Amino acid sequence: MGTVVLSGAVVLVVLGFGNPLYWLAAAGVLFLYVRYGLGSSAPSAPGPAPSAGTTPTSYKAYRDRRDKQAKWERRYRRERPLESRRQERERSK
Repeated sequence: MGTVVLSGAVVLVVLGFGNPLYWLAAAGVLFLYVRYGLGSSAPSAPGPAPSAGTTPTSYKAYRDRRDKQAKWERRYRRERPLESRRQERERSK
């Protein structure tokens, strides 16, 4: 991924000799890559709960996330009974 971004930035710089607007685009691409792309595996800001796609670091974190998800699912079924029944019918097919 980094190679593609850097190659694209080089192409924009080369094109920038004809149109300086491409230099700004290259700078923007490099800024966004450094800001969001370099450490994509590590969270950029520490937070109390891991995001949905990450693995919890401890069993307690897993349990908390599982309990919170179960709470939201119960609330959804309580507030939208027709929709939850339809989803259950689709799952059982």
